[in-house]
Order: sequence, then C-alpha cells, then structure tokens
Amino acid sequence: MRRSNTQSLSEVLKEFIEQNRMERKLKELDIVQGWENLLGKTIARYTRNIYIRNGILYVEITSSVVKNELFLMREEICRRINENAGDEIITRIVFK
Repeated sequence: MRRSNTQSLSEVLKEFIEQNRMERKLKELDIVQGWENLLGKTIARYTRNIYIRNGILYVEITSSVVKNELFLMREEICRRINENAGDEIITRIVFK
C-alpha cells in the first residue's frame, strides 16, 4: 500500500523560501515593483531607478520639484512601505 505524503504547491514553495532565507529579498522585490501602486503613476513617471541596499531604499528622481516634495514626505512614505510589506524592511529613503 502506498502512503500519501502530498503537500500543496504553495506549502512547498513557502517551506523552500523559509529554508533558504529568501523572505526578505522577496519583500524587497515587492517594494520595488509596487512603487507605482504606492505613490501613483504621476510620481512613477519621474522615477528612473529604484533599488534597496542594506535596508535603504534608493530612488532616482528626474524632477527636482518632485524630488523635493518626496524628500519632505520620506518618513511617511517609509512608514507606508513597511506597512504594506508587513515588516520593517526599509529604514530610510535616499532620493537622488
């Protein structure tokens, strides 16, 4: 008689991600890809390059006016990003 040791694909993937400590990197990827959803299409239009290194979100902005506005809102943006991620992934934001 054959034993049934079945798991759903989502369970297997979740276990794989946890064992290989990939959770944080996947959350960082979600943050970068979700930038437009979080701040809107208008801001995303002025955004050229986004990446995360050592908990710091680096964002390259093409407009000095938009950069200044985002600079003033950076703590609120950081809070919203971490709230959406469900964890404190970003400690600060640098606008270039």
